[in-house]
Amino acid sequence: MNNNNKIRWGILGCGSVTEIKSGPAYQNTGGFEVVAVMRRDKEKAADYAKRHSVPKFYTSAEDLIGDKEVDAVYIATPPDSHKYYALKVADAGKPCCVEKPMAPNYLDSLEIHKAFNERNLPLFIAYYRRSLPRFLRIKQWLDEDAIGEVRHIRWHLSKPPNELDLSGTPNWRTDAKIAPGGYFDDLASHGLDLFVFLLGEIKEAYGITTNQMGLYSAKDAILGQWIHKNSITGSGSWNFGSHQREDKVEIYGSRGKIMFSVFDEAPIVLINSLGEEKLEIENPKHIQKFHVANIKEHLLGKSLHPSLGESGLHTSWVMDRILGKQ
Repeated sequence: MNNNNKIRWGILGCGSVTEIKSGPAYQNTGGFEVVAVMRRDKEKAADYAKRHSVPKFYTSAEDLIGDKEVDAVYIATPPDSHKYYALKVADAGKPCCVEKPMAPNYLDSLEIHKAFNERNLPLFIAYYRRSLPRFLRIKQWLDEDAIGEVRHIRWHLSKPPNELDLSGTPNWRTDAKIAPGGYFDDLASHGLDLFVFLLGEIKEAYGITTNQMGLYSAKDAILGQWIHKNSITGSGSWNFGSHQREDKVEIYGSRGKIMFSVFDEAPIVLINSLGEEKLEIENPKHIQKFHVANIKEHLLGKSLHPSLGESGLHTSWVMDRILGKQ
């Protein structure tokens, strides 16, 4: 801590996700400040620091982690480097937030979780949908039994291949060495983690995977089925070679249904015997705003953050089960 009792953050990997989604959230949260960023490309690191008024920049992760003026570290690099950096942060004895997915597989996620748990250090995973008002409203409906006993949840997510996919340009989201499930690893992880938050932990999951387009090494079509510990069943289909984007979730209950999108800012809809309720709830400009605010409350001992290492680990296990890694 500095003399102003602010928690000083360092960011590893100041790429696109930190420009609007997350970086400003850390800077704008009262009691937080970003004092250092790191990127291997010196010019890009310097440019980011200048544009965002960050005092220091590094090209070495070890230098940032070891900086005595950095109290906590946010890891915003591709997932194949999360374990390497997270273990170094744990060794340095500092709280950490790791971007999602927690790691490319469950075993790496487990190693990260153990490192922080054994040192009694806070570990947050950037599944920020657990903190967004639109999804908290859905959770409120469920807690109020607005659709009765929940029976089943179903999600379909599809999108066309983008220019990078078609050109064969390297992209961590389509490299099987980094993201074996392709866009599933990046996108489906958000939804599956959210479903656990809404409906409880999953006790079993299965899946079928394939590569239909042959454009890249990772999978591009996945089917999944699961069952929550409270016997709620679930199914998902993710296809990244379809003709149009679609993002639709339906939760079926004994007395009604809830519909929403994981990524799109579509209305959230409740249908039951009282009729139909449709709500438009916008996301904040800096979408990790509430996630980061909750990190502050957790570090101050005021409340428990909804996305910690343990829950992120569980999501990694579910992902591995659907991808057939276990």
